[in-house]
Amino acid sequence: MRPIWNGAISFGLVSIPIKLVNATEHHSVSFRQIHTADGGRIRYRKVCELDGEEIPASEIGKGYEEPGGGIMPITDEDLAALPLPTAKTIEIVTFVPASEIDPLQMDSAYYLSANGVPAAKPYVLLREALKRSDKVAVAKFALRGRERLGMLRVVDDVIVMHGLLWPDEVREPEGVAPETKVTVRDAELDLADALMNTLGDVDLESLHDDYREAVEEMIAAKASGGELVERAPAAGGGQVIDLMAALEKSVRAAKESRGEGAGEGADVTQMAGRKTATGEKSKPVAKKTATAKKSTAAKKTASAAEKQSSGSSGAKKSTAKKATPRKRTSA
Repeated sequence: MRPIWNGAISFGLVSIPIKLVNATEHHSVSFRQIHTADGGRIRYRKVCELDGEEIPASEIGKGYEEPGGGIMPITDEDLAALPLPTAKTIEIVTFVPASEIDPLQMDSAYYLSANGVPAAKPYVLLREALKRSDKVAVAKFALRGRERLGMLRVVDDVIVMHGLLWPDEVREPEGVAPETKVTVRDAELDLADALMNTLGDVDLESLHDDYREAVEEMIAAKASGGELVERAPAAGGGQVIDLMAALEKSVRAAKESRGEGAGEGADVTQMAGRKTATGEKSKPVAKKTATAKKSTAAKKTASAAEKQSSGSSGAKKSTAKKATPRKRTSA
C-alpha cells in the first residue's frame, strides 16, 4: 500500500514519524460515457471560456469567485504563507471515550504506519496507551489543502485514524422525523424484539455486493456473446397494511431461513379481534380452541349419557319382565 502523506503525530512533546495509508477502497464497476449512435468515447476537455482554447494542466491555477462574479487568483504561495501548524503534523488535542464521537461525523479511514525504526517505540507507546485507557484521541491534521479533524483508535496492532467532519458540518435533522403522532403498542415492540433476536448475529465477512456481481456477470455474458440471464426483481417495499401481520411473517421467515421449524414461531400469540392484511377480523385462537374442547367434551358426555340411558332402560325392561306375575290355575 502506497502512502499518501508523510508527517508526524504530535503527542505532547513526543513526535512520532508516520506514513498515512488509505484503509479502504471501492470495488464498484465504473462506466465510461459514450455516444450511443456510434459508440465513440465522450471526453471532457478543459477549455478557457475567454479564448475557447484547451488548457493543459500546467497552466491551470486556483481562483476565488467574488460575489460580483469576478475571479480573484489564489496562488500556491498565498496558501503556503498561511499559518497552518498541522501542515505536516497530526496534532492530538484531547482523549475522550469513543461514545462521545457521533458516528455522523465519521469520514474516510487511514492506517498510520511508523516511518522508520526510531518511530517504532513511540508508536507502540501511543498504541498501548490508547488500549489501556479505552479512549480515542481527537486530533487536527491538514490534508489536500485544508485542515481536518481526526479520531485515532487501535485496530489489532495498528493505529487507525478516521477523518471527522467538523461539528458545524453535520446538519440538524429538522423536519426528518414523522410529525404525526404515532402510538406503538407493547405487542408490536415485542414482535420487533422477537424479529431482532431471530435474525441473530451475522458474519459481516459473509456480506457482499449482489448488484456488483450481477453487473460483472452481465458484462462477462455480453463479452462472450452469451445470453443474459434475467434475474427475478427483488420484492418491492409496498405499503404495510397490517404491521403486526408483517412482523409475525418476518419472524417466521427469519426462523425458517435459520433452519428452525415453522412450528417454533409460536413465541408470540396473535391478538384477538384485530384486522388482518385482507381486512377481515381474526378470530380469537384461544377461545376457538377452548370452544372446540368444550364441544368435544359435551359430545363425549352426551354419548356416555345415551349409552347409560340405553343400558338403564334395558335393565328396567328386563326387571319388568321378571316382575310380571304368573297366571294361577283356578282350582
